[in-house]
Amino acid sequence: MRPRAAHDGVDGWVGPALKVRVRAAPADGAANQAVRALLARALGCPRSAVEILRGATARTKLVRIVGLSPEDLRTRLTTAE
Repeated sequence: MRPRAAHDGVDGWVGPALKVRVRAAPADGAANQAVRALLARALGCPRSAVEILRGATARTKLVRIVGLSPEDLRTRLTTAE
């Protein structure tokens, strides 16, 4: 995740990791909320289905998406690029 970017976006896959950028600053959880909202929009699922499991204070995060298989996740995010 890259905070304080010029605009929100999904930059694509780098190995098993997905690169995203958000405009929000990493203060008071704003960047984490922006990542959740961005992924929910890109995946077409509710924001409540996107959960940050690890890395709340780091740029590298582990995220769980409830209700989507890994194959569905990769397919939806690859077509969203």
